This record gives sequence, C-alpha cells and structure tokens, in this order.
Amino acid sequence: MTKLAHSDILETIKMVDDQHLDVRTITMGISLLDCFSDDIDTVCRRIYDKITSKAANLVQVGEDIELEFGIPIVNKRISVTPISLLANPFTPADCVKLAQALDRAAKSTGVNFLGGFSALVHKGYTKGDQALIEAIPEALACTDLVCGSVNIGTTKAGMTLFAKWAKLLKLWLIALLTGLVLVAPNWLYSVMRQRITLLWLALSTALANRKQLLTLVYQALV
Repeated sequence: MTKLAHSDILETIKMVDDQHLDVRTITMGISLLDCFSDDIDTVCRRIYDKITSKAANLVQVGEDIELEFGIPIVNKRISVTPISLLANPFTPADCVKLAQALDRAAKSTGVNFLGGFSALVHKGYTKGDQALIEAIPEALACTDLVCGSVNIGTTKAGMTLFAKWAKLLKLWLIALLTGLVLVAPNWLYSVMRQRITLLWLALSTALANRKQLLTLVYQALV
C-alpha cells in the first residue's frame, strides 16, 4: 500500500467519523403504468405485488454497500410513477386506498419512505389529478411512509395555478386551526415530518421572477 493510498483511506475515515459524510438517499424508480385497471382493488393488488417484487432486495443491497465502502446510507427510498396517471377511473376515496397500498408495500420492503403519490398539473387537470389532490389530506393522515407532491408550475409552463393552490392551502390551515377537519392535524404533521409541501415546486421555479411570486402570494392570501 502506497503512502498516498494510506492517506486517502485515513482522510475518508476522518470524513465519515468527524465530518459525518454519508449518502443521503438511494432511490429505486418503479413504473406502475402496467398496473392500470378500472377496478380499484385490482390496481391496489398489482401495485403492492410489483413494488414488493421489484424492491424486495433494495434495503439489503443498500446495507451491503454500506458495509463494503464503510459509508452510511441514511435513507433507502422508492419512487413510483405519479399515481394520478392511474387515478382517472377513481374517486378521492379510491385514491386513499391507492395510498394505503403504497404504504403497505413500502413497509413490506423495509424502505424509509416512498414517493409518488403525486399529480402533475402545471398544464391543467385531469379527472385523476383532481381525485388525487382531493385525497391528499386523508391519504397522508392514514399512511406512514408515503410522500405526496403536486407540481403546479414549471419554468416553461409558468405558474398559472399557483394562486389557486395558495388559496387551497389557506383553507386547509383555517380548517386545522378551527378544528373543522379532523384529519387536518395528522395531515399537517405528516407534511412536516416527511417534508412534503404543495408549494415548494412553485417556489423553486419562480426564483427568476420574485416580484411576480410575491404578488401572487399576496393576492392569494389576502
């Protein structure tokens, strides 16, 4: 072993022990498009079966990598096709069942969390988008590992739906404070714990035009 190689090893050990070097997340992406059906129970079963099959060894492989390289991996994660793409035949209550199927699959594989209870509405809504969005509060309240998101703006498409989402978030917060919606406290806790936000994508895409962003926020919240 050369002196250079020895110093490199010591430097890496120091980075792990003293500077807390780690791999924040490894993610396995799984397409669920072939799980589509107009029967909700069939979709839930297909989603569970595919995730638990494809990601059966994800956690073990991650742990093996940690042992081999001596660097901890904080989170093992699964990311799936935006669920709104499968939700066109379904109601918000059905979408909650989809979230629960995702949660069961995530727990079965042992991952830290699962992302993909999501809708992409920066260019408009589909029936599935609307159903999933309405299901978000209850879905996040009754699951533990599922992460949700709604993409309401992009640099290319703009932020035409931002004001509407700001008003919706305001209504949810009012419901939380007044106790009108029983699931709201659990939902907000889930949002904070899993670092989910309905506005983050819009905020991040609006940095190039802060004046427009501030105007939209003001108009939505006053």
